[in-house]
Amino acid sequence: MDNLTKPSVVRSLLSRYDLRADKGFGQNFLVDERALQDIVSAAELDSKDSVLEVGPGLGVLTRELAARAGRVVSVELDERLLAVLNETLQGLDNVTIVHEDGLEYDLTQIPQGSLLVANLPYNVATPLIVRALRSTRFKRLVFLVQREVAERLYAVPGSKAYGSLSLIVRHFADATRVRDVKPSAFFPPPEVTSSVVRLDVKPDAADAPELFEFIRTGFRHRRKTLRKNLQMAGFAATEVVAVIAELGLNPKIRAEALDLDTFDQLKRKLRR
Repeated sequence: MDNLTKPSVVRSLLSRYDLRADKGFGQNFLVDERALQDIVSAAELDSKDSVLEVGPGLGVLTRELAARAGRVVSVELDERLLAVLNETLQGLDNVTIVHEDGLEYDLTQIPQGSLLVANLPYNVATPLIVRALRSTRFKRLVFLVQREVAERLYAVPGSKAYGSLSLIVRHFADATRVRDVKPSAFFPPPEVTSSVVRLDVKPDAADAPELFEFIRTGFRHRRKTLRKNLQMAGFAATEVVAVIAELGLNPKIRAEALDLDTFDQLKRKLRR
């Protein structure tokens, strides 16, 4: 198989199968060798690793993962691409292609301590990341997403991008921006810059649905104060005021000023 990081090769391959990238599936095929190698390098794979890839596209990243990992499971929703993948991944015995929605794939089929490495479909990247983290099955996630989404993953309190997603990620992992990737690195080129992000999952990370729901409550109406959001969610006004004062917070503070530990303290002290 020719080099799939060359746009001319990708065009020829798609033409032979009478295909084009489908925006409905969030498809932008990676055609940049340097970006590809940077993703693989950030994943730090070895021959014992099991890897989950969501949205393999034409298989360019899949082939690199298969060359380094012990096992790769690639979940592809677009049925049109299955024949292409059968060609581009031919002879790779450690790769399994699954025709399924990545948001519904049973993650318990993936061994504990696996990695998720992917050029994630833009339209479902955020829920895929959150789902993977909450499954607690992965030790590391390395992926390509829109830069705007990436900034939300590692945003700090007080910044414009900071929100409930930032806090959920912080609960589970340490986030690192590896590098930005220009639109020209994809075929077809998207209208936005992308970023490679690495999430190193904390060994003791556990799902915390009540905390996450509480955090979302605090951010429900971003223009309102934290106190107002909590009262609107059913928390007693007098108790909210008392707990905010007890923690030494400004009564007019908004959710975007709070770190994870403060949110956790608030949740523990408040009762609906």
